[in-house]
Amino acid sequence: MSAASRPGGQELSRLLLDDLAPTRRLELLFGLSPCLLALRAAMSSSRPASAPFSVGLQVERKIELAEARAVPVLRPTRSKLDALCRYQLHQGVCLEVSPLRPRPCHEAAAESPGDDPHRLWLVLEGLQDPRNLGAVLRSAHFLGVDTVITSRRNSCPLTPVVSKASAGALEVMDVFATHDLAGFLQAKAQQGWLVAGTVGYLEPEISQSSEVPITSCLEFTWDRPTLLVLGNEGSGLSKEVLASCHLLLTILPGRQLPPGLESLNVSVATGILLHSIRSQRKGFLAEERGHRLR
Repeated sequence: MSAASRPGGQELSRLLLDDLAPTRRLELLFGLSPCLLALRAAMSSSRPASAPFSVGLQVERKIELAEARAVPVLRPTRSKLDALCRYQLHQGVCLEVSPLRPRPCHEAAAESPGDDPHRLWLVLEGLQDPRNLGAVLRSAHFLGVDTVITSRRNSCPLTPVVSKASAGALEVMDVFATHDLAGFLQAKAQQGWLVAGTVGYLEPEISQSSEVPITSCLEFTWDRPTLLVLGNEGSGLSKEVLASCHLLLTILPGRQLPPGLESLNVSVATGILLHSIRSQRKGFLAEERGHRLR
């Protein structure tokens, strides 16, 4: 059947390719902190092209900030807002935004350790739970991680659920991604970085069979730029990534554990490991005490 004889064929044949381009997809960010931080970062590249802002009735400061950014404000009913956010915990506010995408890894890889031995990057392989990823990003931002790298394969995208779980930290930090995580780690090792993988608590006989040395995070000495690598919630690090590690860090339990409880949730483990490493930096504990007294 010719184009002219098909229903609508003549009209379709006159369309330009640009006319068939898909419209830009937007997504709904929700929660007080993520929306506030996204608005404050509206002039940066993290959320380019923010769109209509939908609010409940008790967030007037957010409304003022939205209006200052020339973002249209709507006041839907609570039931409408619940439906818009698919009954997520929105705290009375949501914001229509363009999706976030991880930045190409080569932009981060261009950085070199320099003279500072206390550089700490967090590398995530195959995290799939958006709430885990958000909690990990929140801890990373709080504890001063310089850069976060993720694997593109089998990893959770940077969704509004991730942003909400991160308490908005995703809106103010850069996340990079690579298709070849093992290759990235090997390249950084050649630049002088230490690649420290992570494993759950292991029985002594399993530890002895590992080709990569395993040490408690409390015994680890942070004396050079370090990449801390965490794996998938279920399977941990892949064989390729394990082979790229100089050592493996583990968190020792405080009691004898029954089968099935030999490891921690990845976001909890991240916080413990990062604090254990960062506390070695000169002045870190003094800074922590100063923040606590304010």
